Amino acid sequence: MLTRKQQELLLFIHERMKESGIPPSFDEMKDALDLASKSGIHRLITALEERGFIRRLPNRARALEVIKLPDAYSPSLQPRRGFSPAVIEGSLGKQPAPAAPPQRTSSQADMPSSVSVPVMGRIAAGVPISAIQNNTHEITVPAEMIGGGEHYALEVKGDSMIEAGILDGDTVIIRNASTANPGEIIVALVDDEEATLKRFRRKGASIALEAANPAYETRIFGPDRVKIQGKLVGLIRRYH
Repeated sequence: MLTRKQQELLLFIHERMKESGIPPSFDEMKDALDLASKSGIHRLITALEERGFIRRLPNRARALEVIKLPDAYSPSLQPRRGFSPAVIEGSLGKQPAPAAPPQRTSSQADMPSSVSVPVMGRIAAGVPISAIQNNTHEITVPAEMIGGGEHYALEVKGDSMIEAGILDGDTVIIRNASTANPGEIIVALVDDEEATLKRFRRKGASIALEAANPAYETRIFGPDRVKIQGKLVGLIRRYH
């Protein structure tokens, strides 16, 4: 028998992994359950592990596996907050299960299954690097990943966003935008010289660029020093 909070956390982890394939960070779990500190999340995770609902995978950061769900599983109990990027995982070593081809409507049949997105160079998930370069090449991504609007891709360098599931070497898909809501992950151009990938926050009239790694400090800038260049909508990871 699980407590209400234990069940909410279990379903939150399950739904997030079903959507993106990446477990949520402890900060995301804390916010989803309205807890004051991450110590409460640690206790809930330990309780779920002891009861056989989840398993922590060794030698991997943020690695959780949901083993089973409560008998009375209801998606309506799941709190849904924050952002987690969609991830395309490599298929090396995996045997795909056979599946019947999906039925396509006439309108879907006219839609492309994939689109080309220009890769505009590298983006720092760490100390800001030089501003976004010119188009270097193009990659193909599923059409359903990006939706409407103009998009481009950037190769990630650095580890400041690892607790948001963004690793050094990943390729992020960005939708062109000049505004963002607090909590969204953005491409920020600082002083028209440095581009960085960070979570967008407001501190009064100032703008805060927040890392998802406790080793990095949040950087505060005046509103005239930061220009939003786009918002994160997807992520591609290659396994070698």
